[in-house]
Amino acid sequence: MLPERLREALTRAQAQVNSLVLGKPRQVRLAFVALFSDGHLLIEDLPGLGKTTLAHALASTLGLSFQRVQFTSDLLPADVVGVSVFDPQARRFDFHPGPVFTEVLLGDEINRAPPRTQSALLEAMAEHQVTVDGTTHALPDPFFVIATQNPVDLSGTYPLPDSQLDRFLLRLGLGYPDAGAERALLAGEDRRALIAQTRPLLTRDDVAGVRHAVASVHASEALVDYVQALLERSRHHPGVRVGLSPRAGLALLRGARAHALLEGRDHVLPADVQALFVSVAAHRLVPEADAGGDEALARSILDAVPVD
Repeated sequence: MLPERLREALTRAQAQVNSLVLGKPRQVRLAFVALFSDGHLLIEDLPGLGKTTLAHALASTLGLSFQRVQFTSDLLPADVVGVSVFDPQARRFDFHPGPVFTEVLLGDEINRAPPRTQSALLEAMAEHQVTVDGTTHALPDPFFVIATQNPVDLSGTYPLPDSQLDRFLLRLGLGYPDAGAERALLAGEDRRALIAQTRPLLTRDDVAGVRHAVASVHASEALVDYVQALLERSRHHPGVRVGLSPRAGLALLRGARAHALLEGRDHVLPADVQALFVSVAAHRLVPEADAGGDEALARSILDAVPVD
């Protein structure tokens, strides 16, 4: 379990992010889960609903370095990972790191860039490194990607390939705020000004300590059986063409451990798995053409597997 000081700091950190991203406690909790699970977060929603605010507020609260890349149709891979530039005086190529060399990277509207540029993040997200001109460069630790995407039916978007979707531990949407949160947002101070005044409540070492504690959260044999049953059901569920992979199961277990820790427990319950399953599974499922939305399919899989 976490030391008392770190547990209290983590509670204050979540409260601070919730004060900046109004009316979205579940989404804020899931963002913390993704970070402390050593995963990445995909936020899919319409423009103007607070996706960038969530990313910036999280980085500021945790005291982590932050970079933002606006993905556009003319963005090149080198604009993300960096490029080698020839130095004529030294007669050598020097590597100039791109914005990916940060602890929290916001890839804004990632699906507005063509697939070649989207794929520039694959090695970074999976291996925490990038390779340019045959040389591998390690990324900072922690390294956390928050990518936003517009709904694919909007103009100027490219669907993310399945291999890249699989690199995101969680996918969520923010949605419109409720009436009270929207009123407070309209009457309150500008969010950017508030984030600029934000005081970090954790450090890089604290983040590493929480991640270490997450890895030690106990998942019983029965809990692992439950996760495996969900994976198996997804592969034979009506309306699903491609079900969940073992990597999806590992992601679900990692997220469930983080969720349990944030709930103050040293062991995983089925409720932790259920709280995350749709966000972990939906973007990894490949539905049949007439099967409807992937989130509805994920919920039906969850409902079809009993807890023994």
